[in-house]
Amino acid sequence: MIAVQLNKRDFEYDIHSLIRAFYPGMDVPVYQEGEAEPEGWEKKLVVDYQSDQISLELVGKKNEILGKAQRDVDYEADRKATKNVLKSMLYEMLRDHTGQSLPWGNLTGIRPTKIPMALLEQGWKNTEIADYMRKTYYTSNEKTALSIMIANRERHILKDINYEDGYSLYVGIPFCPSICLYCSFSSSPLAVWRDRVDSYLDALCREIEACAQIYRNRKLDTIYMGGGTPTTLEPYQMDRLLTKIEECFDRSYLKEFTVEAGRPDSITREKLEVLRAHGISRISINPQTMNQKTLDIIGRRHTVEQTVDAFHLARELGFDNINMDLIVGLPGEEYEQVEHTMKEVTALDPDSITVHSLAVKRAARLNMFKDQYKEMTFTNNQQIMEMTARYAYQAGHSPYYLYRQKNMAGNFENVGYAKPDSAGIYNILIMEEKQSILALGAGATSKKVCGDRIERTENVKDIKNYVERIDEMIERKRLLMETDSQ
Repeated sequence: MIAVQLNKRDFEYDIHSLIRAFYPGMDVPVYQEGEAEPEGWEKKLVVDYQSDQISLELVGKKNEILGKAQRDVDYEADRKATKNVLKSMLYEMLRDHTGQSLPWGNLTGIRPTKIPMALLEQGWKNTEIADYMRKTYYTSNEKTALSIMIANRERHILKDINYEDGYSLYVGIPFCPSICLYCSFSSSPLAVWRDRVDSYLDALCREIEACAQIYRNRKLDTIYMGGGTPTTLEPYQMDRLLTKIEECFDRSYLKEFTVEAGRPDSITREKLEVLRAHGISRISINPQTMNQKTLDIIGRRHTVEQTVDAFHLARELGFDNINMDLIVGLPGEEYEQVEHTMKEVTALDPDSITVHSLAVKRAARLNMFKDQYKEMTFTNNQQIMEMTARYAYQAGHSPYYLYRQKNMAGNFENVGYAKPDSAGIYNILIMEEKQSILALGAGATSKKVCGDRIERTENVKDIKNYVERIDEMIERKRLLMETDSQ
């Protein structure tokens, strides 16, 4: 345990996240001076904020000094600069103490490409941005180059998007065939809810009708149907939902409509035919891994063969923009297993591949029952990430979006690779937070982007509550969005 003592509560998230990046899995309780000190700490970081300086002191169990730093700041005049100074001090201290450097340096946020994107829009050159990122955030040469490359491609892909008058639509289907070991999303096993899916769709269609009116004067750029697993819906249910979307929303300006088909064991010819009948060609078929042993461990109740069959079926039916999601850092998988997955996936020749680094969140079974899985290894490293990138490049893909999550294996990132003209526009918009997102369904979060400010409202996650409180969910959206839609 590494305890953090503050003389006042400020920048807690940044401190906590950076320590956890150096010490994955370590408990990092944060408390204010004068409060009860956590028992059993091995190291303690003491942070002292003053109006003109910040002081850090890292001490051991016997109160020996393990590290010390102090720098001048103008604390309240420029909080962003103050935060950067604090994180630089802490990063240098932990780097020197542990003898390790982090690939993303002291960046603790989930959207590292927002930094080069903003600087590009200000007219900075790539070389200037690279120098700034390395000096300010201690990012490695490889990650600096990756983030700048992706920011440039994102700008090109989004060049025709109208941020002010446009918006994107997310529709959530919170059901899955089974719940994966690492999952913490708002999803529920279909077996429990099968008899109430139509009731959920009743509520969702009401939300669609009402919210389409709220945004009737704006241009819809992209639609993304996610979950959960949208293809847990029966063909008639999927047809009903897509028909309702078509009836309510003006799709004259639509650039992309993605349905996350997701689990291969939920995909049938009839369901794919419904999607094609509604003109949808971009879907995601997500194996996560092509190693059957791993699939069995993580609770993916499908076979490798089902993934291959679902992909070929989709191609047969005319889907010409198929994404495949993979996860690096799954239990028991080393370089050899991940390389096998990359070989099998690239042999299928999908149009885009998203490589995720495993992030185990607090709600996941893998974390809640960690003693049960303590013998498992969770491996991710620079060599594995470079290998996945190499296979993607060899298959004609290049990176187009990137994001990070808390508690990621190896402190790495998620990278989307795509062939030319196959990048997922919605993926970039949701990550860069440049456009308002109208999000419908249980657990969905709507965002209104107002310049540099982002306002959010969430739908309740519990399906029963969502159905019973649908009028409240609609009113939340009206309060958030309506003044922005006139």
